[in-house]
Amino acid sequence: MTVETSVATPYVPAAAGPAGPPAPTAATAGPIGREADLLALDGRLHDPGIRLITLIGPAGVGKSRLAEHAARAARGAFRAVATPDLGSTDDPAASAERIARAARALRGTSDAGPGRHAGTTGQDAGSTGTDEPAGRRLLVLDGCDHDGRPDPAALAALLDAEPGLTVLATALRPLGLYGEQLVPVGPLAVPGDEVGDSPDELLRVPSVALFVRRAAQARPGFALTEENATAVADLCRLLEGLPLAVELAAGRLRLFQPQELLDQLRRAGVSSLAGGPAYAPARHRSLAALAQWHCAGLDPSELALLERLAVHVGGFAASAVERPDAAAFESLLDHGVVTVAGPRFVVPEPVRSNCLALLDGSVRDQHAERYQQLVAAAAPRLAGTEQAHWLGVLAAEGPNIEAALDRFQERGAHQAAAATAVACLESWLARGLLREGLDRYDRLAATTGLPEQLTAQLTDASGTLALALGDPADAAERHRQAQAAGRRAGDRRLVALATARLGSAQLAAGDLPAARAALESALAAQESMGAAGQAARTATALARTLRAQGQLRPAVAALERALTGARRTRDGRGLAQALHLAAAVATDRGDHAEADRHLRECLALHRTNGERTELPTALESFALLTLAAAPTQQPRVVRLIAAATRLRQCLGTAPDTPTGTALDEALGGLRARLGWTGFTVAHAEGLRLDPAEAVLEALSAPEAGRPAKEAEDKDQQQLTPRQLQVAMLVSEGLTNRQIAERLGLSEWTAVNHVRQVMRRLGCTSRVQVAWSLGRRP
Repeated sequence: MTVETSVATPYVPAAAGPAGPPAPTAATAGPIGREADLLALDGRLHDPGIRLITLIGPAGVGKSRLAEHAARAARGAFRAVATPDLGSTDDPAASAERIARAARALRGTSDAGPGRHAGTTGQDAGSTGTDEPAGRRLLVLDGCDHDGRPDPAALAALLDAEPGLTVLATALRPLGLYGEQLVPVGPLAVPGDEVGDSPDELLRVPSVALFVRRAAQARPGFALTEENATAVADLCRLLEGLPLAVELAAGRLRLFQPQELLDQLRRAGVSSLAGGPAYAPARHRSLAALAQWHCAGLDPSELALLERLAVHVGGFAASAVERPDAAAFESLLDHGVVTVAGPRFVVPEPVRSNCLALLDGSVRDQHAERYQQLVAAAAPRLAGTEQAHWLGVLAAEGPNIEAALDRFQERGAHQAAAATAVACLESWLARGLLREGLDRYDRLAATTGLPEQLTAQLTDASGTLALALGDPADAAERHRQAQAAGRRAGDRRLVALATARLGSAQLAAGDLPAARAALESALAAQESMGAAGQAARTATALARTLRAQGQLRPAVAALERALTGARRTRDGRGLAQALHLAAAVATDRGDHAEADRHLRECLALHRTNGERTELPTALESFALLTLAAAPTQQPRVVRLIAAATRLRQCLGTAPDTPTGTALDEALGGLRARLGWTGFTVAHAEGLRLDPAEAVLEALSAPEAGRPAKEAEDKDQQQLTPRQLQVAMLVSEGLTNRQIAERLGLSEWTAVNHVRQVMRRLGCTSRVQVAWSLGRRP
C-alpha cells in the first residue's frame, strides 16, 4: 500500500521528555483525515503503562499506514522499533518464529544505545535524548489476521518476559489479551447533507481530498471542478470512504471521467475495482480479493448469514437477524464483516458487493417479501398516533423497499409491487420522493394483468405526486381516471378519496367552483363512512378553497373541523397542513402572534415526521411572517428563504405564483438593506442548512409579539444539549477544528453549531459567547 501524506494542518505529537520529538515534516505528517487517530495513538504510545495497542477495523481502511506513521511520530519514546513481516507467510508457526526473532533483536538493542533499529522492515527509531525510560522498545505487528494472528498465550508471555516492550498491532478484530487498548479505525468521512457541491467545500472532506490527490497522480492535471464535483462526491459515498477503494477508483480516471466511472461501478458493483500496485499484497490489488481475504475463516453458516444480510441496501435493523442466527451474527461483528452504524448494521463495501455477486434469486425473493410485509404492516399506522415512528421506519428502510419493488418487477410479480408501492405514498410524500415515486407508479400502471381497482389506486396516487410537483392539470386528469375506475369497481372509499384529491388539484388550477363542489361531496362521503382522518384533510382543502373565494366565515368553520379532526386522529401531517392554513388566516387578520404560534407548531410537526415536500412552503411562510413582524431578523429571513430554495431544487418544485412574487420582492428589499456582503453571507449559510437545521433556525427566531429582552432570555435557554456543549468549548478557547475533534464531528458541522450558538445567544464574537455563558444562572 502506498503512503499518503496529509495536506491538512500538520500533526504535532505530544512531547516526549523535555526536548520532545522532532517537528513533523511532509514525510512524517499523518495520512489524510487521520489527525485525530494519530493523536489518540501518540498518547497511548507515550504512556509506559500501556503495553498492547491494537488498531482494529475493516480490511482496506488504512490500519497499516496509520500504524507506520504513528510509530514514526512516536520514535522519540523508544530506543528501537521492529516490524516483522507477518504477511508473506501462511504458516502460523513461521509467523510466531518471526515475532520471537524480532523480540530477541529488540532485546539486543537495549544496552546498545538509543536510535537502534532491530533489523526489520520499519523505519529507524531514533531518539531525541537520554531521558527516555531505559529499554523501552516498540514491536509493530502489522496484519495480525488469519494465519498471521499471534497466539494470545505466546504474546502474553512475551509481554510478561519483556517489561520494556510495547506492541502496536493491526487486526480485523481484537487479539483478546488482558489490558489490550483498542483503537478503532473507520473509513474516511464522506460528503454529508451539510456539505454542498462546491469544490472548495468538498475538498475539506477527507475521502474527497484523498480521491483528488490520487486522481491527480493517475491523471496529471485532474482537479475538482463544478462539473465533476457531484460525481466525485457520489463516488466517495458509493465507496463508503474506504481508503483502498477510493485509491483504486481514483486510479481508474486514467480511462474514465468521474461520471462514467460512477455509472460503471453502479452497474458492475464496487468489487469490480482492481489495479492496485504490483508490490502490494494480493488482497490490496483488487476489492474482490480484499473481500475474500476479509471473509476467510468464516464457517459455512456464518457465510450463509452474511450473504442473506448483504442483500440489504443501506443497512438493516437488528430485527433482520433471526434468533437462531444470533451466535453467527456476533461472529460476523467480531470479524468486522458486519459493522454498527448508529442504531443499524451494515455489511461494508467491498464485502457486500462481493457477496451480492454470489447470491441466488431465493435470497432476493425472501428479502423482497420481508419488506412487502413491513410496508403492509406500516400502512394503516401512518395516520394515527404512531405516524412519526412508522414514517421514520419506512424512511430508514427506504433503500430496502426500493430494492424489494425492483425485485418484484424483475420477476414479474407486478401485483405485489403495485400494492406495496400504493402503500408507500404517504412515506414518499413525507420524504420528498416525488419524481421517483411518480415514475414508479407510471411504470407499474402500464403493466398488463393488474386488477382495475389496483390500477386505479396507482393512478390516484400518481396524481397526488403530480400535484406536489406543480402540475395540477395532469393531477386532475389522473384523479378523474381513478374516480371513474373506482365507480366501476364499486369502491366507495376510493371514489371519495379520488374526488377529494381531484378537488385539491382543481383548487391549484384556479377552478374554485369545481374544487368546492368536489371537496364538499368528498367530505360528506368520507364522514358518512367514518373515514375521520381523510375527512379532516378534505376539510382543510375545503377551507382553503372557501378562503380563496372570500368566504371567510365558512372557511374558518371548515378549518376548525379540520383541526379538531386531525388532533383527534393524531394525524401529524394532516394537522400540519391545517395549522399552515390557520396561520394564513391569522395573517389575514393581522394577528402575527397567532400566525407565529401556528407556524411554529406546524414546523415542529414537520421536523418530527421528517417532512420534505411541504417543508419549503412552511419555511417560506415563516420567513415572510418574520420579516413583517421582526424586521431585525433580516439575515435569518434570508437564511430561511435560501434553505427553502435549496430544498425545492432537490424536490423539483416551485412556490405558487403569489408566494413566488412575495419572495422575490422580499429578497430584493433584503439585498438592498443588508448590502452585498451581508446578504451573500446569509444566503450561503442558508443554502448549507439541511431540513432539520432549517427548522431549528426558524424556531430559534424570537416569537412574534414578545418583548425583545424576554425573547433574548428565552433564546439563551433554548440551546440544545449539543449546542450547549459546543458553547462551553468555545468559552474554553477551542478552535472549530479542536471542537470537531473533541466531539467527533466534521469541522464543517462544528462551524455550523458555533454559528447557531452565536445566533441564539445574540453574540457577534466568540468572546461574547464566553461572557454570555458566564452570566447564566
